[in-house]
Amino acid sequence: MTFVPTAEKLMPELTTREEIVLLARALWREGYNDHLAGHITALQPDGTLLCNPWLVRWDELRPDQIIRIDLDGNLLEGDWPVPLGIPLHLALHAARTDVTWAVHNHPLYGTVWADLGEIPPIHDQSSALGGGGDLVLVNEYEGPVNDLATARGAVDALRGGHLALLAGHGVFVLGTSARALFQRAVALEQRCQRAWHIRALGASPAPVLPAGFLNHMRNSDGNGFIGFWEAAVRAELRADPTLLDGR
Repeated sequence: MTFVPTAEKLMPELTTREEIVLLARALWREGYNDHLAGHITALQPDGTLLCNPWLVRWDELRPDQIIRIDLDGNLLEGDWPVPLGIPLHLALHAARTDVTWAVHNHPLYGTVWADLGEIPPIHDQSSALGGGGDLVLVNEYEGPVNDLATARGAVDALRGGHLALLAGHGVFVLGTSARALFQRAVALEQRCQRAWHIRALGASPAPVLPAGFLNHMRNSDGNGFIGFWEAAVRAELRADPTLLDGR
């Protein structure tokens, strides 16, 4: 008998609210853990956004705390405040019909490279997983991205990409599902971490990954690696067996 690794066999069926919570908690473990910082948005069929609220850390987030907002940032549903930096996501979802999920945060190594204003190279396979096209450095903005005009400028500077370092700020990862976002966000931080370690060693290794492999991964939509996201979900449910009790 052949085992077919479908998502349904590897984890429970989840609502969008539950996916946001599990994504936040799993990414917290992967270094997306800058205290209260960070936003995750998921565009809904009615044009509204589900997102994590302000004042709740990602490692403590629960499904009943997820809020619903419109594309002007008005709170439509929930009893927690709208995140302060949400204009970056509002500008994104207004401009990009190809993006339904987005995550912004300040992971350590990604932020180091953003502070340097430099794109780190890809040194290994794990750093290339998830696709998303070329990693873009966004430094053509003035002022904080909680200003809508500045946020629009940052989105324009993405040039249609799905992975960005925001100079002096953090990272921005886009996709079409929680699975794609998790894969891309983890791979981006691994890429930044390993490139930093190699730089710290004073090494300048020649590229070893075939160009064909890198092009294939660059063109991936991030949804093809069944099992990676599902394993993270199972780990979070083991860590907090009560997380889905509100169903």
